[in-house]
Amino acid sequence: MQTNRSNAGALVAGTILIAFGLIALAGQFLRILDWGFIWPLIVVGFGSLFFLGMVAGGRQSAAFAIPGSIISGIGLVLLFASITGHWEAMSYFWTLIIIFVGIGIYIMGWYGGDASQRQSGWRVMKIGFILFVIFGGFFELIFRSNSLVFPILLILLGIYLILSRTGLFSGKRLEEPSDHSIPPAS
Repeated sequence: MQTNRSNAGALVAGTILIAFGLIALAGQFLRILDWGFIWPLIVVGFGSLFFLGMVAGGRQSAAFAIPGSIISGIGLVLLFASITGHWEAMSYFWTLIIIFVGIGIYIMGWYGGDASQRQSGWRVMKIGFILFVIFGGFFELIFRSNSLVFPILLILLGIYLILSRTGLFSGKRLEEPSDHSIPPAS
């Protein structure tokens, strides 16, 4: 005997399979659907369901932001690769998952009202960005030696390092040296 939960799960799964089948069938006959564009959007849509669950569940469901941002972000990465045909970028796009985790932690802190989680999310995003620039630059140099991507990534990393050390990202500036720090002339 099946329970109501397994019946509901089977109904949802069956409905999803029928919808995908109808879309695929329509694509075969109409030739207007581009699966290379549609299937990543399905991944993004699945990830957005976690955000809906977060909003529906209230503040105690803020942690749904993490899988929501990871899955939606991966869907956007797959969409980018599908549109551009730059599948080689998957060799370093894994670093974006770290950024997506940071975004999820940040959103969780924002939605849940926890400033320390927002700060943690920001730190994880910075680490992911640095890894993205390093690995992206390395692999772009290997795959596309005449590409502008590597120099641009290096410039962006340099700007980030300078701005982060000046305190612009944290909202505070480095202190100016006072007159007392200069040794007297002899």
